[in-house]
Amino acid sequence: MELRELGRTGRQVGVIGLGAWQLGADWGEVGEDDALATLTAAVDAGVTFIDTADVYGDGRSERIVGGFVKGRTGLTVATKMGRRVPQEPSAYTLDNFRAWNDRSRENLGVDTVDLVQLHCPPTEVFSDEAVYDALDSMVEERRIAAYGVSVETCDQALTAIARPGVATVQIILNAFRLKPLERVLPAAAEAGVGIIARVPLASGLLSGRYDRDTTFGADDHRTFNRHGESFDVGETFAGVDYETGLEAVERLRPVVPEGVTPPGFALRWIIDQPAVSVVIPGARTPRQAEANAAAAGLAPLDERAHESVTAVYDDLIRPLVHDRW
Repeated sequence: MELRELGRTGRQVGVIGLGAWQLGADWGEVGEDDALATLTAAVDAGVTFIDTADVYGDGRSERIVGGFVKGRTGLTVATKMGRRVPQEPSAYTLDNFRAWNDRSRENLGVDTVDLVQLHCPPTEVFSDEAVYDALDSMVEERRIAAYGVSVETCDQALTAIARPGVATVQIILNAFRLKPLERVLPAAAEAGVGIIARVPLASGLLSGRYDRDTTFGADDHRTFNRHGESFDVGETFAGVDYETGLEAVERLRPVVPEGVTPPGFALRWIIDQPAVSVVIPGARTPRQAEANAAAAGLAPLDERAHESVTAVYDDLIRPLVHDRW
């Protein structure tokens, strides 16, 4: 698998990683044996970067990932912190960071976490000098090897990229979210900050497997968060209403190359952005993990395909999401 620099971490990672939200909660039940089988399939297929968070299953995802990576080499594990408490800027202190980090280190079974990211904190946090001082202290204490941020908006990303200690920015980037291409990716490339592309399949919409009759379980965020009831609606279907997303997928089908699946097309579109360090599709089964990793071996999309993604976005998606995030 192609390797790319993970921003200022000093590490190289496979361009396709694995998002481990599904292994914790909010996507329907995934048993521990199935989760470990999925992780094994991903790594066997060339994945070297795993992204989790302390809030996924209230630590369950971290514990599963930690148990899996124990004794393995060549893997980079990133986690996130900050969403287990009320979202107030005053919560983002060094004492809290240490406490959150202690829990993650215990869950992951490590002394030093490879990469810790602030997990979509309030906007004010991104401009707070004390927050970055605290994160720098965490590096000095060898609690973490590097830090980054996970963001909801492009403005938050640009604020973080300007900070010298920020190694990575995790942002929603997919064929339904083109705004980061305008300023965020160029700024990150210039600064040497890594881009971790999340929600690459728009919560599965871009997989092409769903239709108007598809239903999701009650414990799946695609049921309970369609209107932002539990967290930012942009995390569910990338903020695009379901019906519009289905129409957009149908318009893109004619430009999917022969022998390429819709999810492979969607992942290859992201990989074609040179400023992206790694894209982190989730998977609930070994087969899904293998199929995601295989996208790294696809040929770059041609100009017609990229123009079609932009045209569909401009026609259907831009009015819904462009000015929101």
